[in-house]
Amino acid sequence: MARQLDEQIAGRFPVGQRLRVLDVGMGQGTQALRLARAGHQVTGVEKDATMLAAARDALAGEPEGIRERVRLVQSDGRDTGVHFLPGSFDVVLCHGVLMYVEDPDALLAGLARMLAPGGLVSLLVRNADALAMRPGLAGDWAVTLPAFDSVSYRNRLGLDVRADRLSALTATLAGISAPLQAWYGVRVFTDTAADDAELPEDLESLLACEERAGRTDPYRGVAALLHLCGVRG
Repeated sequence: MARQLDEQIAGRFPVGQRLRVLDVGMGQGTQALRLARAGHQVTGVEKDATMLAAARDALAGEPEGIRERVRLVQSDGRDTGVHFLPGSFDVVLCHGVLMYVEDPDALLAGLARMLAPGGLVSLLVRNADALAMRPGLAGDWAVTLPAFDSVSYRNRLGLDVRADRLSALTATLAGISAPLQAWYGVRVFTDTAADDAELPEDLESLLACEERAGRTDPYRGVAALLHLCGVRG
């Protein structure tokens, strides 16, 4: 996904431009720190205190120049208008968040307002059109059959959450003046791997296959996750 995001940033902004990035639901700050290391000014928003503490610990281990480029805010992302002015950011990330939001339209509209004209919004969501894939490949037919018509699922943390369909999110992005420009699949071949699985010796080949599948039909359509990129008009 990082390669996909970098591709979209490189195609939309001049090389070397220091971007203003908002990462909503940043978790432990993996993407926020990666983009700060690349020279961008990053604001990370996270509601969970434990995750925020982990992000602060990770940030503390970075050189001073990188620490100065990162601001951390404790919030759930639905009140961005309280913390930031409209049009304050060139890039807005919302990765792995929408599955925990019952009605994401208001959140997405708020994020779009944070974008400057021509700004990029990057969403990572669970693919509702592929909910039958994981249980089907595992031979769990009792779970597979209803998954074809559902947008709800139980994740690996044991939480009942929701997924999104590409068609619905495409319509939503158009409605908030940030129409879809590109979309990718994420975890096409590796979604069934155990959380504690060891990395393969030929990791680069695995990543190359995932990257190729993530941009190629029909493979990307059955990926576990979808990465959607919209641009503010």
